[in-house]
Amino acid sequence: MAKKSMVEREKKRERLVAKYAAKRDALNEVIHDQSRPMEERFKASLKLAELPRNSSATRLHNRCQLTGRPHAYYRKLKLSRIMLRELGSFGQIPGMVKSSW
Repeated sequence: MAKKSMVEREKKRERLVAKYAAKRDALNEVIHDQSRPMEERFKASLKLAELPRNSSATRLHNRCQLTGRPHAYYRKLKLSRIMLRELGSFGQIPGMVKSSW
C-alpha cells in the first residue's frame, strides 16, 4: 500500500474536525458547567475521550498545499517559502515580481 502524503492526512483531519465539532462543543459545555452534577460532567469527559484524537482542532497544522512542508508557511497563499519562491521565479503567482532574492 502506498504511503499517504501529509497533505492527505491533514485533509482527513480537517474532515474529522468538521464532523465532530458540534459534538465536541456540546460535551465541553457540559464538562465546564459547574451547575451540573459531578457524575454527569465525568461521563461527558469520558465520552469526549472516546472521540477520535484527530477530531480535535488543536491537531490541525498549517501545511504547504503542494509539498506538505509545515515550516515557513504563508497563510494567504497556503504555500511554504520554498514553493512560493519557486513559483514566483517561474511567474506562476499573479502579481509577484522577481526582483532580487
